[in-house]
Amino acid sequence: MEQRRLVIIGGGPAGLTAAIYARRAGLDTLIFEPGLCGGMVNSTYEIENYPGLMRTEGLDLGKRLKEHAEMFGPEIRDTRVKSVELGGDPYDKIIRTDNGDVATDALIVATGTSFLRAGCEGEERFIGRGVSYCAVCDGAFYDGVPVAVIGGGNAAVEEADYLTRFASRVYIIHRRKEFRADKSAVDRILANPKIEPVLGCIVDEISGDEMVERVIVRDVRTNETKIIDVEGVFVFVGQKPEIGFLDGCGDIKRSNSGWIITDDKMETSVEGVFAAGDVRDKFLRQIATAVSDGAIAAMAANEYITNAAHLNSMLFGEPHKTALLISSVGPAHQDLARQVSVPVIDLYRAGRVRDKLGVKELPSMVEISGGKVIRVSPVSSAANVTSFIEEAVR
Repeated sequence: MEQRRLVIIGGGPAGLTAAIYARRAGLDTLIFEPGLCGGMVNSTYEIENYPGLMRTEGLDLGKRLKEHAEMFGPEIRDTRVKSVELGGDPYDKIIRTDNGDVATDALIVATGTSFLRAGCEGEERFIGRGVSYCAVCDGAFYDGVPVAVIGGGNAAVEEADYLTRFASRVYIIHRRKEFRADKSAVDRILANPKIEPVLGCIVDEISGDEMVERVIVRDVRTNETKIIDVEGVFVFVGQKPEIGFLDGCGDIKRSNSGWIITDDKMETSVEGVFAAGDVRDKFLRQIATAVSDGAIAAMAANEYITNAAHLNSMLFGEPHKTALLISSVGPAHQDLARQVSVPVIDLYRAGRVRDKLGVKELPSMVEISGGKVIRVSPVSSAANVTSFIEEAVR
């Protein structure tokens, strides 16, 4: 099976930034990204809140991010990941793809999000026939005709503004009485004569014959309905993490909404598995925060791989080995280590290694012979350590 040091799943801002930092650290790095690198950046027409770029188009930023990553030489493979298997050797994660399997020492999940459905009648029927989730992709098809946008957050407001470049009128339908988007974005659409807000309403149905012809909206307060004639409906009601390939990985903890939970080093509940960008359970999902996550995840993965190689070498690099296993955050452990003349190995934040060795508590002594664990015993004094070593010699 193909073996790589670091695999990154996802080629958006988080994944590409992780690749830049990983390659600069000297890590063999493979990115899996089916299709166009850049992620949801590519479906955003105009970006004006990325530091250093006053205003840029999403496709251009996505292209720049990829070119920057390619300068450092990661392999970018146009392949879809089907599943991930964790277990066995603590440093072996198996990535199963459409084009074979890859084992990796460390994994960064950076697959971003996909758009949620509005859930109204007719939505699924008209996908590709008037219902869209990407204004940049499909906006030009609606030149000179009215369209509707469902949603009230930043994505909905910004895409509604973009659609006025083509559509004769843009109805933006939101269930609340006020938009949730940034004030500057809201002020811009309210000043646009082509945009008509439809607030306090939900879409009950999208209908038509072969293509979308109208939406039926209902006032959430009065239950009164009305028909709005449109030829396109753009849905921006939220996002969900794009991590279906992790469905068999129950050890990776997620929030109630499905987002991956990480610590401040972007590490998940499984050692050596990291998450970066919009897949994380986080307060703000923006390009700037995704880039930050990617940099942190890459450096944490590098630290993990370096420590893993060091531990493997110390524990299994000799025919016969006895060692004192401690946690560096325990003062009593450090005192014991200073009292004995035996190799000392710090297993703080190395839970998977502890599991592999069968260590139930620290400090402990371990005896390894021929790559196999012979004995593990908790110790509390220098006398315990001496006794363990004497028995190993016999």
